[in-house]
Amino acid sequence: MRFTSEQRLDDGVLERAFTLGEFPGILWMPASASASAPVPLILLGHPPLGLRKMYPRLVARARHSAAQGFAAATIELPGSGDRPRWAAAEQARADLRRAMKAGEPVGDDIIDALVLPLVEKSVPEWQGALDALLSLPEIGGPVGYSGGVISIGIRLAVVEPRIVAAGFFAGSFVPRAMFEEARRITIPLHVLLQWDDEGNDRQAALDLFDAFGSREKSLHAHMGGHTGVPQFAGEEAAGFFARHLK
Repeated sequence: MRFTSEQRLDDGVLERAFTLGEFPGILWMPASASASAPVPLILLGHPPLGLRKMYPRLVARARHSAAQGFAAATIELPGSGDRPRWAAAEQARADLRRAMKAGEPVGDDIIDALVLPLVEKSVPEWQGALDALLSLPEIGGPVGYSGGVISIGIRLAVVEPRIVAAGFFAGSFVPRAMFEEARRITIPLHVLLQWDDEGNDRQAALDLFDAFGSREKSLHAHMGGHTGVPQFAGEEAAGFFARHLK
């Protein structure tokens, strides 16, 4: 991991950009963090729209995490931002836009092509980032995962034992194969569902929640569309991570 820049935000949070192998990322540390008092870590997932576009929302989430005494970090997903274009992903997104514009059902073939390769490519990168982040003396764990493409979160929750709790947003397409992986999850889960999400199959989201194997799981459903998440929903998620990471 090579840090490329850093700045102190107005609330004292230290923001450090880094590169790790082929991808960039950002680490946010609370002002109170030190090698003598290492803090837990939350991995901030996001959709594959690029870190620059997602930055305002990511830094807001990181500030909330820092207020709880947690470090937060994110990485650029494959094919996004300044990373090399990924022809297969571009084609899958085009097929998705075409189907939705035509009012056609989004078939399993489109969903699989859109999501499964992204999961396969990005999860090892998240794990590599986690290795590097936990090697820093200011970060001591435990680790949580929050938001982003829910299928990436599912895979991480299954294969990464260092993640002890996860907050998912049921707002993205989920391949059928991921339902079987969901049954293998055992960590506590906090799942957010927008009831009127125009781009999400509500019943599929409910079926996925039912499939999660965790003994402790909660579903928080709110009226409104994909971008209408109420502010207090973030406070509920913060409470969830405070219970499991402290």
